[in-house]
Amino acid sequence: MKNICFYFQVHQPLRLKRYRFFDIGNDHYYYDDFSNKTILRKIANNCYLPTNKLMLELIKKYENKFKISYSISGIALEQFEKYAPEVITSFKELAKTNQVEFLAETYSHSLAALKNEKEFKRQVEKHSKRIEELFGYKPVSFRNTELVYSDRIGEVVAEMGYRTMVTEGAKHILGWKSPNYIYYNPINEKLKLLLRNHKLSDDIAFRFSNKGWEHYPLTAEKFALWLTEIPKDEEVVNLFMDYETFGEHQWEETGIFEFMKNIPAAILEKTNFLFATPSEIVKNFPPKASIHVPYPISWADAERDVTAWLGNELQDEAFNTLYSLQEKVDMLNNKHINFDWQNLQTSDHFYYMCTKFFSDGEVHSYFNPYNSPYDAFVNYMNVLSDFITRVNDEIETKKILLPSQAGENTKTLIEKYHKIIDKLYVQLQHESKTKQTAPQKVKEEPPQKNSVIEKEKEVTKPKAEKEEKGEEKKPAKKTQKKPANTSNSKKADKENPKPAKKGRKKTDS
Repeated sequence: MKNICFYFQVHQPLRLKRYRFFDIGNDHYYYDDFSNKTILRKIANNCYLPTNKLMLELIKKYENKFKISYSISGIALEQFEKYAPEVITSFKELAKTNQVEFLAETYSHSLAALKNEKEFKRQVEKHSKRIEELFGYKPVSFRNTELVYSDRIGEVVAEMGYRTMVTEGAKHILGWKSPNYIYYNPINEKLKLLLRNHKLSDDIAFRFSNKGWEHYPLTAEKFALWLTEIPKDEEVVNLFMDYETFGEHQWEETGIFEFMKNIPAAILEKTNFLFATPSEIVKNFPPKASIHVPYPISWADAERDVTAWLGNELQDEAFNTLYSLQEKVDMLNNKHINFDWQNLQTSDHFYYMCTKFFSDGEVHSYFNPYNSPYDAFVNYMNVLSDFITRVNDEIETKKILLPSQAGENTKTLIEKYHKIIDKLYVQLQHESKTKQTAPQKVKEEPPQKNSVIEKEKEVTKPKAEKEEKGEEKKPAKKTQKKPANTSNSKKADKENPKPAKKGRKKTDS
């Protein structure tokens, strides 16, 4: 018998409030509590609670024949406990069935694996401990933020004791190989790799409600038929997706819950597949071969790399400046600074700075609280500037001597990041003229070389204020209304450019 694995990512970022230049040094609280609470409660009611209820019913109905897996970021767990504790309760009910596997990941859904091995390990350990505290289950399988993986990252994960890791079945890595086998890390063969079947996963996650799709409507029976067409020697099908697929990306009206309700019977009765968790799959089948991934991959965008988060100068500057503080933060070990350090690492902040205007431009405009990547960058760097000031003041107060002086003073930092904005604004303004669907520009003309303070005031001017003064241009009418910022999905589909209803990501088939 073959195995099929349903795995779901559960994550919501802790969103930053509008933080202006004049707040630096005066306001040390960075978070938009109203938006975070409102969005989380909305998604809990639309997705987490009804979907957990459905999954529990399916597990009880099919006993030990239906199994699922989750990774829930630490940031999401904290928000559940604060704003929707009943979501935690519903996950605990699932855990009690012993048919659910919880995977480890980075606590703050960060990209630490790409920058700092020590911080990466610390976050994974913290996350694993929290999962065990809440659900009585110590994770044995691993899933990195946004399925980011490379040979070196896999080696580190193996060193931490994990023997199973899930990642993307990226075409440019697999070549002629199929994602429907178990592979292993070439540096440490003890780490087994489960690869996402992106076509079948995205048929559910993103194409399900697309009426322009040739296979619309998708039924459980049709999906089961596709599984029977997979070559006999291909042993595993991994269906990895955002949990918000159910009820949020795909509304209840699309029939997504009914589809999921019928999936177990269709698969168990009409195919030779059995449901299994990641740790069970690696016990059931031996790996076929190693898979060499010299550069990081992910499940984001058409490129399946990390350029969604670290693909331009804005992102690189913010990312490198943040992690330059690692040494100081570690030395201080201050509870409040550690909390902000944790949340500033969340990958979503860097995703909002993405400037892809072509293959994935529209994807990056969904669920984004900022008008432009420049707004996202300025807001984040203002917050980071205050954070740097606090860290430096604490270091000076405690008279801590460091082997090296990491980071920059606030004035130098602000001047530096505004120069980056000027440079990239001119470049991206030119690029946007070649594509009518490019995102709305921040200004009609490149920024003048005025003072740092005046620049920041212009870029971060509230939308309402701009409209009142006639400065804010109304966006062109579009055929489809974009939903509000309520999720964190990130993949793109060139072959099916029309996004799924209330979805964010599009992926290639």
